[in-house]
Amino acid sequence: MAALCCSLALGACAHPEPPARPASATEADSVRLARELRALIGTASCTSDAQCRTVAVGAKACGGPAGYWAWSTLGTDGERVQALARRQAEAHRREIDASGMRSNCALTTDPGAACVAGRCTTATPAAAR
Repeated sequence: MAALCCSLALGACAHPEPPARPASATEADSVRLARELRALIGTASCTSDAQCRTVAVGAKACGGPAGYWAWSTLGTDGERVQALARRQAEAHRREIDASGMRSNCALTTDPGAACVAGRCTTATPAAAR
C-alpha cells in the first residue's frame, strides 16, 4: 500500500511535456522566407550608389508589394535575391488569401536605393525626413 501511495505521489509531481504548438502558432512561411532574404542581403555593403538595388517584398491584399528592401550587388547574388523575394511574396499572398486579410490598397512605389555610409539603404522621400 505504501508503495502505491509513493508512486501516485511521484506521478503527481511529474511535469507533463508541453503540448505541441498548433499549426496556427507555427511561424508563417513568409516570415521565415523574409528572414532568409534578410540574411542573404546581409549588411548590403557598398562603395557607390551604382551597387545598390531594391527588391520588392511581401504582398498587399489588393495587389502589389508590401514594401522594398535595399541590397547590394557587391558580393550578393542578384538572381538569388530576386528568386527568394518572389517566393516570400508568393507565400505572403497565400497567407493573405487564406486569412481574408485586408490592406489599405495604397500603391507602394519603389523608393530606389543609395549608398549611405557604406551601406545600401532605401531612399526616403524628402517629406518623410
